Amino acid sequence: MKKRVYQILNVSQRRGDLSWWVDVFLISLISLNVLAIILESVASLWAEYKACFLAFEAFSVAVFSLEYLLRVWSANENPAFEKPIGGNLRYMLTPLAIIDLLAVLPFYLPLLGVDLRIVRMMRIFRLLRLFKINRYTRALTAINKVLKEKREELFISMTFTFFLLLLASTLMYYAEHEAQPEAFSSIPHTMWWGIATLTTVGYGDVYPITNAGRVLGGIIAVIGIGLFALPTGILASGFSEEIGKKEEAAHRHTCPHCNKELP
Repeated sequence: MKKRVYQILNVSQRRGDLSWWVDVFLISLISLNVLAIILESVASLWAEYKACFLAFEAFSVAVFSLEYLLRVWSANENPAFEKPIGGNLRYMLTPLAIIDLLAVLPFYLPLLGVDLRIVRMMRIFRLLRLFKINRYTRALTAINKVLKEKREELFISMTFTFFLLLLASTLMYYAEHEAQPEAFSSIPHTMWWGIATLTTVGYGDVYPITNAGRVLGGIIAVIGIGLFALPTGILASGFSEEIGKKEEAAHRHTCPHCNKELP
């Protein structure tokens, strides 16, 4: 029974079987929950359909709670969590299991006598249900692989971006502080201008007025255009490599008995 439950709750490998239909149901329920969260914020809809929203919330929490308990119970079928109790506890500490728990936790807190104001803040955790879709979509799995494979390059590009932001904010502070002591009062305060400029947003609420500041601002704005192309190029190359691997695997022939590659 535990093995069967584990197979059903994992991503289906064949269209139309029971596991596939469970995947479709959970994806649909997650999507409807996100839609409900959006619609609840409309005061007129909430006032008119409050009972429907609450009933749907109770149904969703019941389904997600059952799913969470079954996943914890059947986790021992995974070789990484095969030890009884200890394996279940280790599974509960995995990122996806924590997301599953946080997705339903705000519903139960009022039953434990927790201050409702805290519950209102924690309702944002219901949005985490969207991330549960990651279990069921292969496209998001590919994104995860790309991010893991390119994490070092992305980290370097983000570090370089932060260094440039710090350098630009420091130089602009010394160039504009005397002319605009309120707008450029400190280096951390000047970072707001640096972020708006490097991201090419340019809100216009803070801008240089000295000649040195304008020249520096123009250079930083041009650098910002190319700077944010770095992570884009890294991710694009990562997706290209991932697609290449899938195409290569699709054309590779293996023996159905020993799983060895055939010439």
